[in-house]
Amino acid sequence: MIKTLPVGATIGILGGGQLGRMLAVAASRLGLRVHIFEPGANPPAGDVSHRVTTASYDDHAALTAFGRSVDVITYEFENIPTSALDLLETLAPIHPGRQALATSQDRLTEKTFLQGLGLQTAPFADVPDAIALGAAMDSIGAPAILKTRRMGYDGKGQARIMVAADATAAFADMQGAPAILEGFVNFSHEISIIGARGQDGSVACYDPGENVHQSGILRTTKVPANLTASQRTDAVLIAARVLNALDYVGVMGVELFVTSTGLIVNEFAPRVHNSGHWTQNGCHICQFEQHIRAIAGWPLGDGSRHADVTMENLIGDDMNKLVEYAKTDAAIHLYGKSDIKPGRKMGHVNRIVRT
Repeated sequence: MIKTLPVGATIGILGGGQLGRMLAVAASRLGLRVHIFEPGANPPAGDVSHRVTTASYDDHAALTAFGRSVDVITYEFENIPTSALDLLETLAPIHPGRQALATSQDRLTEKTFLQGLGLQTAPFADVPDAIALGAAMDSIGAPAILKTRRMGYDGKGQARIMVAADATAAFADMQGAPAILEGFVNFSHEISIIGARGQDGSVACYDPGENVHQSGILRTTKVPANLTASQRTDAVLIAARVLNALDYVGVMGVELFVTSTGLIVNEFAPRVHNSGHWTQNGCHICQFEQHIRAIAGWPLGDGSRHADVTMENLIGDDMNKLVEYAKTDAAIHLYGKSDIKPGRKMGHVNRIVRT
């Protein structure tokens, strides 16, 4: 049953980082309030939200009060304790649903799910121990990459195995965490597609963006991506297949490798995505508003692109060049983070590409 939220309703967001901040801004434009639940003090999303609860995810009293104060709950990151969700789902609807979250939280579960949909992925194997790693190396070979099954992001929880002799050190880097070995994919470039699905089952996808990473962190996304018309169509169909299989509600980011034999799915994120930030200045309805519309039971908006855009993340010391960025016609989006740290995403800029 579709639950359409009226103007003045409250959306609860688990997590108070930059994605929560931009979701809150989008919600406010639609006349909706946002209540943030975040363990850390002074989160970026707190600056632009109606209310903030600062408490840990094992504080059942705080979670109960939060759940009773909101009309729907969403999240801006995946690693939310199951116990917190068990409690919250008795108090308010959670979108996207638990299946999407559970699938994306574990890389092995995610890869198995994707292959079950008939989608191509990198070769992979479960690595619960050193003996399993040896068997996986025999099957997949090198080069490969060993990843923790859970909790990894922005290049964390990963170790490259360029030759078989690297395997022992890579396994030690996992520090006892269950892992997965993934074979390297021979790809020309990476793209991602941002898709949305409403409570009524309608699906809308944005144009795929072409991504460039540095040190495991997304550096730039540009649209249009270097794709043929058939590859663009395939990307949309892949995103729609994942969205529908999960009975998904909200926005999702799907990362894909472009290869000579087709598109290979790297991973999906059940939330708004860094590679979709270009939509803020390249579309009339950005990914953040689209997510709010979906979880609020509103009709999805038109995600058509009206301009070519390059999005660049501002990472760490890039903030020292802020004045230079301000001298250009780039749209600047800052996250309200006070401490500049190496590898920390501080904001991003969107540049309209003039032709």
